[in-house]
Amino acid sequence: MERLVRYETLLIKWQKSINLVSASTLPELWRRHMLDSAQLAALAPEGARRWADLGSGGGFPGLVVAILLAGRPGFEMHLVESDQRKCIFMREVARAAEAPVTVHNCRIEGFAAGQGAFDVVSARALAPLDRLLGWAAPLFGPQTVGLFLKGQGVQDELTLARKSWIFEADLHPSQSDPAGSVLMLRGLHGTDRQDAGD
Repeated sequence: MERLVRYETLLIKWQKSINLVSASTLPELWRRHMLDSAQLAALAPEGARRWADLGSGGGFPGLVVAILLAGRPGFEMHLVESDQRKCIFMREVARAAEAPVTVHNCRIEGFAAGQGAFDVVSARALAPLDRLLGWAAPLFGPQTVGLFLKGQGVQDELTLARKSWIFEADLHPSQSDPAGSVLMLRGLHGTDRQDAGD
């Protein structure tokens, strides 16, 4: 909790010059952002050590998860964000909170090239599922788990994504948003049409 409070303090300070979260959500920072992110730590496999968080923005959910799992031996969170100022902010929080993270200031496509498979890939409010899976696919191996925070349109997103991708999906009710859910995804690979590049 002390490390998360350090995060909160820095976020409120930096929010004055960088739009890290929607200003209207600041009064509910702990529920809307901290708890929303923290629920992923409980859903991750116990053996997960190598985690990639895509489009990390102000550090949600990846930086919160890294703070919570900092005591796990060998754990490392890779935060991927194209906005340089947000990357500077996340590095500052990581130092203050002693979180095991590496911040990558680049586009997701550039990061994914040559990285190999991760144990967990996560994202929050980044893109519709079919596009998100296109970015995430190079980071998936047979055992990789995707943890994606989604809103009330998740069923429509799943229907569209299944036209291009094959995967197993489970939905877990969000602990922070009655209309939201956490999409847990495994076994990701393209359909024959996707593999053929259509």
